[in-house]
Amino acid sequence: MKRKIAVGVLGCGYWGPLLVRNFKSLPDCQLKAVCDVNAARLKHLGTLYPDVEGMSDPQQFINGYGLDAVVIATPVKDHYALAKASLLAGKHTFIEKPMASSSEECEELIDIAERNGLVLMVDHTFLYSAPVQKIVEIIDAGDLGDIRYINSRRLNLGLFQTDINVAWDLAPHDISIILHILGEFPLAINCQGNAHVHRDVEDVTNMSLSFPHKRFATIQSSWIEPRKIREMTIVGTRRMIVYDDLETHEKIRIYDVRVERPPHYDTFAEFHYSYHYGDSYIPRFQQEEPLNVACRHFIDCIETHSQPVTGGRQGLEMIRILEAASASLKMNGAPVTFSQPSNAVPAPAPVKAEEIFQVEAFAG
Repeated sequence: MKRKIAVGVLGCGYWGPLLVRNFKSLPDCQLKAVCDVNAARLKHLGTLYPDVEGMSDPQQFINGYGLDAVVIATPVKDHYALAKASLLAGKHTFIEKPMASSSEECEELIDIAERNGLVLMVDHTFLYSAPVQKIVEIIDAGDLGDIRYINSRRLNLGLFQTDINVAWDLAPHDISIILHILGEFPLAINCQGNAHVHRDVEDVTNMSLSFPHKRFATIQSSWIEPRKIREMTIVGTRRMIVYDDLETHEKIRIYDVRVERPPHYDTFAEFHYSYHYGDSYIPRFQQEEPLNVACRHFIDCIETHSQPVTGGRQGLEMIRILEAASASLKMNGAPVTFSQPSNAVPAPAPVKAEEIFQVEAFAG
């Protein structure tokens, strides 16, 4: 009989309970323990899952329960320290987005995981969603033609964070989708924004990513919008897609519209753009909870010794973009260019087994 992968979830605040529920449901996984400093949260989860151990000490949690894998769903400031402790203890590690607070931290975590043969995965959830997978399938089939640009809006009222700004909180979802669709790392980034509620924590940002071949993407993120909006438009030379994640059954709509420039003309009177207006249609696909697919993928990678679709290097790419966005914000939107390929990871400093559990209380 195949042994189940023993998993523990560290951080039981907003996202942690969703991870607990999903890992608990997987047949090849045994959810053994959860950890949080909030006693009320542990008690609540204990009533839902009485067979799962609850504790408040992360060091005891990582080292004391025979876990094969640790899932980290704490505030971003604690990701690096807890993930490093988990990897040094020989545990496969699943980290909520964003992966860490800096690219240097990401590089070290990648190095530890690779040297010890461990799975390191970052939860870029939307890459495991059926709508995004269907969009990629449509684009790969050439139905849209060449991608010209992508525009994304992720807006709502709250939830306000104090340790990261809205770009670090909301934009990673859109960035991960855009990078996956275009298959390239950007050449440069511009980002502007303002802090209205918490000083020095931007709650609205506008980001623009420039890619090779004159392609670009724009991302608007906000915690201070009256309506919740989750919309992405992908414009191709032949067709266009509107992806609305808040729609229940019609998340993707394909528009057979385009604008064509006349191939040649002799006088201005002969110059006319050609506007093509075709039908729109809604492709069919099977819906499935993306987080469950992501959790299942993590377990599969452990069992098959495979690299995740959203592994450490994809997490590093995300942090490099967010760091550049932060730098652009400080320069009032001046462009920040990337001087090296995204896979050019400098050699990290030697890993030392120093005490790394000096993290502040986390809320998950």
